[in-house]
Amino acid sequence: MQKLLDWLAEIPDPEIPVINIIELGMVRRVEVIGDHHCRVEITPTYSACPAMWMVEKEIARKLKDEGWQSEIVKVLSPAWTTDWMNDATKEKLKKYGIAPPLSRNQEDTQPKICPRCHSTHTRLLSRFGSTLCKATYQCLDCLEPFDYFKCH
Repeated sequence: MQKLLDWLAEIPDPEIPVINIIELGMVRRVEVIGDHHCRVEITPTYSACPAMWMVEKEIARKLKDEGWQSEIVKVLSPAWTTDWMNDATKEKLKKYGIAPPLSRNQEDTQPKICPRCHSTHTRLLSRFGSTLCKATYQCLDCLEPFDYFKCH
């Protein structure tokens, strides 16, 4: 089982290549259902996430390369939440230049932190950033725009 998870951890998120689908929390369950045959349950990070077809294709390809057949099932409930990302994953986002999500109770009340200069003197430019799951902010100290991974 651990080997299956290790292989899936080699699949990066198509939109954020510094984190993988395990770190993102998309892989909810892996079950061996036969000799070299498994079932992988995944939850999209966003209901309209355009990268899901690619994630499914990459899971099937990776497992096939390792000699496994896979059944990939999308699980929509419970809905994916940024709470499924751990602190190490959020740190990777920050180092990549994306402000990590705040907690749900801080989302609307706390300023977003610039991932470059760590200033909290920021402003919202657009509710939608480079992808649907991100918003675009600008740091008013270093003047750089940055993506903020929205809490959901």
